[in-house]
Amino acid sequence: MMDTRWQCGDSVRVIRNVRNDGTYPGMATGAHLVRRGSIGHVIDVGTFLLDQIIYTVHFLDAGRVVGCREEELIDLDDEWIESRYETRERLRLVTRLALVGDAELPEGARGEVMRVVRLEAGRVAYQIHFEALPGRIFQLPEALLVSTEEDNHGSRLS
Repeated sequence: MMDTRWQCGDSVRVIRNVRNDGTYPGMATGAHLVRRGSIGHVIDVGTFLLDQIIYTVHFLDAGRVVGCREEELIDLDDEWIESRYETRERLRLVTRLALVGDAELPEGARGEVMRVVRLEAGRVAYQIHFEALPGRIFQLPEALLVSTEEDNHGSRLS
């Protein structure tokens, strides 16, 4: 049996937006289900493919019961730092970055968030994979990045 971090009745917070992976009935695949930062209560614990713990979480504010993986949740008492962007979001660089050697990332370089890193003192950084330098990951602060959605829509979508 696998060790579980939470039990039925525990309060948790989801750390990334939850979208329908095709298993939530009555909604299109990719539809937004629960916003990151939302609080829920564990109502069941199970497994997927015998190697992943899945917590069934009831998010009262959203009115939804959703399955979450352990890495998508934190304890309710853990510090929550809001982030502007999230994992898998497409971003672009707002300034040129010179790197060690001759390499550089040009202004406007496009990349994808691989991981959101919540730092001390309420700061957030992002581990980004840029198309211009495949195979390398860079950790950058929010101030150097803008969503490609902002390019297309003029303002950030929530």
